[in-house]
Amino acid sequence: MSRTPVVVALAGSMRDGSYTRAALKHVLAAAEEHGAETELLDVREYDLPVFDPDEDEPPEATELKRKIRAADSVIWGSPVYHGSYSAAFRNVHDYCKFDEYEDTTVGLLTAAGGGSFASTLDHMRVTARGVHAWVLPHQVGIRNARNKIEDGEFVDEDIEERVRTLGQQAVEYAFITPDVTAPDAGVDEGQTAEADGQQADADADD
Repeated sequence: MSRTPVVVALAGSMRDGSYTRAALKHVLAAAEEHGAETELLDVREYDLPVFDPDEDEPPEATELKRKIRAADSVIWGSPVYHGSYSAAFRNVHDYCKFDEYEDTTVGLLTAAGGGSFASTLDHMRVTARGVHAWVLPHQVGIRNARNKIEDGEFVDEDIEERVRTLGQQAVEYAFITPDVTAPDAGVDEGQTAEADGQQADADADD
């Protein structure tokens, strides 16, 4: 009998009435309905200073990283700030490395006060690939979020369906083991691994 998948959602918003956080709760509800154990990781509940590689890691960061590392799927959620993700979301990610995300399934969700969210999802996807996560092709962008969510509930059926699909796929692909390098792609895997390692070292030394 296969084990129960663990799905967590990282809510990268500091606002009390966050639409991002509300949407992530629906993602987790759908994941739970499909058999997953779930947990919402709310950045407001972790006292994380701005990441400084010269300082000792705070216990809150160690605990948050442990929960991310133990998950089979991680759903990232961020509001749209100036065409990208929030500083709160980025700060959590700066504490994380390959150990937390190597071959982990990651889903993306963002909520915009206006009509634009594409660049935020693009930035999140590139960031996830930078730590060797496997990012679900299905993603959710919610434009004009105040008109789509009221009192934590969706009033837009199409968006609600997309959100629930994200939760379902987080379970469906929780144990995927992707072979991301095609044998005939002409890519030297040794050189790729060496380049990744050099980039990680450069990031750590910056």
